[in-house]
Amino acid sequence: MSTVLYIKANAKPEGTSRTFRISDKFIQAYKVHNPGDRIITLDLYKEGVTFLSEKDVAIHQPKPGEGREHPVLKYAYQFLEADKYVFAEPLWNLGVPAILKAYMDYICITTVTFKYTAQGPVGLCAGKKALNITTRGGSYSEGKLAAWEMGDKYIRTILGFLGVTDFTTIAAENLDVIGQDVEAIVNTAVDKALDLAKIF
Repeated sequence: MSTVLYIKANAKPEGTSRTFRISDKFIQAYKVHNPGDRIITLDLYKEGVTFLSEKDVAIHQPKPGEGREHPVLKYAYQFLEADKYVFAEPLWNLGVPAILKAYMDYICITTVTFKYTAQGPVGLCAGKKALNITTRGGSYSEGKLAAWEMGDKYIRTILGFLGVTDFTTIAAENLDVIGQDVEAIVNTAVDKALDLAKIF
């Protein structure tokens, strides 16, 4: 049995997020194909994740196993103990929503999700897999705008730092471009998500 951590980062009201239309369909299909797996949904806005304070930063080097129930450290242990990750977020101003960056600051904890060695930092989450489901107003997967895309790129990089290198992206693009068939674009992404749910 695997544990899937479903991390949602969008401030839009329930039922209005195009990102969640895709990611929720993926989770529903995943449950059908993996009925024995555990799904933990972490909606960062509902959770009320905030920026780290000076006091929070001071506890970022706990002893092994220390602080599992601590309001800051608990997210890192939750992340470590999951087997698979599903991120769902829009591309905002070329990057991820700030709350998702704040969450990354919570989970990147020395001795929990990574460690320092004589050869440099080593991730402690190796062998796990991740899916990022994202929506974008324009086309940022190729061409000149690809260099500006720092959302999916950031998540892929930070997870690699933690040892997670099995990383897949489903991106629905051009959703804010005049003349585009938004429903068709979202539905195509949903179809990709449903197919991936069979093998993820």
